[in-house]
Amino acid sequence: MAFFKSGNPTLNEKTFGKAINTFDDGSVMTQTGTLNQFGMMVLLILASGSLTWKAAAEGTNVMPWVIGTAIGGFIIAITLSFRPQWAGILAPVYALVEGVFLGGISAYYNDAFATIAPNIIMQAVGITFGVVIAMFALYRFRIIQATEKFKAVLFTATAGIAVFYLLSFVLRFFNIEMPLIHESTTWGIVFSVVVVVVAALNLIMDFDLIEQGAAQGAPKYMEWYGAFALMVTIVWLYLEILRLLSKLARRN
Repeated sequence: MAFFKSGNPTLNEKTFGKAINTFDDGSVMTQTGTLNQFGMMVLLILASGSLTWKAAAEGTNVMPWVIGTAIGGFIIAITLSFRPQWAGILAPVYALVEGVFLGGISAYYNDAFATIAPNIIMQAVGITFGVVIAMFALYRFRIIQATEKFKAVLFTATAGIAVFYLLSFVLRFFNIEMPLIHESTTWGIVFSVVVVVVAALNLIMDFDLIEQGAAQGAPKYMEWYGAFALMVTIVWLYLEILRLLSKLARRN
C-alpha cells in the first residue's frame, strides 16, 4: 500500500495499514460515512467555538482556554496517530476542544484588528471554505493527482514547515522572534502564502487517502479518523489564512 503516504501527520501508510489489518466487526469505511462524521465534527466545533466567542465578547479572558485547548488538541492528535481505533471517541472530543481554541483565537484577532480589518474573521472563514471546495473540485476532476512525486514533495515541504515552527517556538523562550512568521514584511507575506499553499495541497492528500482507505475496506472507525485528519488540515489552513490576512492588514 505505497499510496498511503501523506504530508498530514495524522494520515500515513502505517496508520491505514494497521487499521486494515486490525480485527473489526466487518463493517467498513465509506466516503459517505466519513463525510457524515466530518459534518458532525464541524457542528461540534461551531458549538464550542461560539461559546468561547461569546465569553470573550462579554469580557472573559479566554487566553488560558486557548492555551489549554491547544495543548489538549495536540495530545489528542498524537494519541490518535498511534491509536486510530479510538477515533470514534477522541475525534468528537478533538472537535469540541478545537472549537474552544479557534473561538478564542478568532476573538483575539477580531479585537486586535477591529479598526484596520473589521471583517478579518469572516474573510478568513470564507476563504478557507472556498479553498476547501476548490481543492476538492481539483481532486475530484483529477486536475491535481496525488502521485508518488507529489506526495514526496508535499511531505518534505510540510515537514520543513513543522520544523521551522518548532524552532520558532523554542527560540521564543530566548526572546528571539522569527520575522518570516510574525512580521508583515514582503518576505513574511511570501512565507505565509507558501504555507497556505502547502496546507491547501495537503487537502489533496487527505481526499486521496480517504478514497483509498474506503476502496481498501478499512474498518468503520476509520471514518472518524479520516474526518479527524481532514479537520486537522482545515484548522491549520484557517489559522494560516488568518495569519496572512493579518499581515496584509498591517501592511496596508
